[in-house]
Amino acid sequence: MVTIKPQPVAVTSELSGRTTAYLTAEVRPQVGGIIQKRVFREGSDVKAGETLYLIAPETYQAAVDSARAALGKARANLVAARSKANRLGQLAQIEAVSKQTSEDAQAAQAQAEADVAATQAALDAARVNLGFTRVTAPISGRIGRSSVTPGALVTASQAQALATIEQIEPLYVDVTQSSGALLRLKSDIESGKIRRENGQLKLRLVLDDGSLYPLPGTLQVAEATVDPTTGSITLRGLFPNPKHTLLPGMYVRALLEAGVTPDALVAPQQAVSRDPKGNATALVVSPDNKVEQRTLVTGQTTPGGWVVTSGLKAGDRLIVAGVQKVSPGDTVKAVETPVTAPAAAGAAGGASAPAASLPQAAASN
Repeated sequence: MVTIKPQPVAVTSELSGRTTAYLTAEVRPQVGGIIQKRVFREGSDVKAGETLYLIAPETYQAAVDSARAALGKARANLVAARSKANRLGQLAQIEAVSKQTSEDAQAAQAQAEADVAATQAALDAARVNLGFTRVTAPISGRIGRSSVTPGALVTASQAQALATIEQIEPLYVDVTQSSGALLRLKSDIESGKIRRENGQLKLRLVLDDGSLYPLPGTLQVAEATVDPTTGSITLRGLFPNPKHTLLPGMYVRALLEAGVTPDALVAPQQAVSRDPKGNATALVVSPDNKVEQRTLVTGQTTPGGWVVTSGLKAGDRLIVAGVQKVSPGDTVKAVETPVTAPAAAGAAGGASAPAASLPQAAASN
């Protein structure tokens, strides 16, 4: 038998979800033209600002040259207008010319200055467009397949992306939890039934092949609304992904470590059976060594058994072996042999719980 004693147990919930890229950017051209060259290798990692495509630049280079020539002409006109305005201004002071003539010269100078500013802006815009002929990566990450090849015609801000870049280090994992379960969790934390560690909720991942992802994640955010069709809330966790083991779109199971129940009662799995109605039951040795059958309400499982929320109390002696040899009402001689229970492996502080077996539980008259 085993004597049930309170022990700390990590409270976990298994939730299903999918991985999502930390950042996603669709690469689109900002000017139109013919693709001359694709610089990157599909499926490779690129850095922000790295050149991805080259668009034929001749038209845009010509626009730069034209704007530069126009700027030179405007500057030359400004020099002449400024000189004339200065000269007529001096003559107006000695009344050698009319005041109106001097004011017209000053207005012509101001107009020439505005022409210089306008042509300078046109040159800057032409240079920007010329720079856009080098399509660069907006973010760092892994780039996917290219939707165009050299020779293709592209247009500014087209609907079809040339390629998509996803940053996968770190990586988001979006999981769903029922609103009822989340409310119960919050209530247990507020009441002290569950004790949080460091104020954060931790996540562990079980991959599609059943293996455990070695790096833990942290819960970042929960949706502010409940999905009316499913009654669930989406939770988002953030996981480090240095080796790019996780990829966007993967199906995963997340183990949400909500905290620790400091005084949980754990019944070994071999001591718990099911009646025809599916209710969990167990055999308990009473203080007068009589066998009693208890109906249990179980919660989560641990490596060593079931967490019992109702039906057992601290100090109860639970039969874990020889169950088939006894019946409720029998008088037995029980032997307790303490061993280390694996149920404590997930508990805070590395606590362990005593366990025991009943090699031969015999009824006596």
